[in-house]
Amino acid sequence: GVRYQEFSKVAKKVVAFHKNRIYRYTRDLVRKLKKKDYYLLAISHSPQKVVKEFCKKLGFNKTYGQIYEIDKQKRFTGKIFYLELISDKAEILKRAIEKEKLTLKGSVGVGDTESDITFLKMVEKPICFNPNQKLYQYAKRAGWKIIVERKDVIYHLK
Repeated sequence: GVRYQEFSKVAKKVVAFHKNRIYRYTRDLVRKLKKKDYYLLAISHSPQKVVKEFCKKLGFNKTYGQIYEIDKQKRFTGKIFYLELISDKAEILKRAIEKEKLTLKGSVGVGDTESDITFLKMVEKPICFNPNQKLYQYAKRAGWKIIVERKDVIYHLK
């Protein structure tokens, strides 16, 4: 497997390269919520190291991502810890609410794939941002906000 140290270096380079390449809509939303003293929580199926590095730059309070097993030689084995938990974003959100003593009152959630539906159903203001086809179809039926950003234009679909 890949050495953790090498992965860590690459993760930092990826974050450094992409830190200013975020969508305007989500960047502005994060800033607005941060100003209003929202607790910012990121739940992703990406590696925790990458999620944490990226979200730290944006001012997130807590991040959840996939955690990979590392052997005695500090190499990745390919095993993912807590896979059944990280696969269920609603369950992670419930745990975070309990652990951090949060509330869903006024909550905002942003998702882009059907794996986000379970937690988007929990929040007061679900936003589907650049959704894939399955999430788009669900969001349309549910009456959720759908935002698509392309180049320098932000579209609010109905």
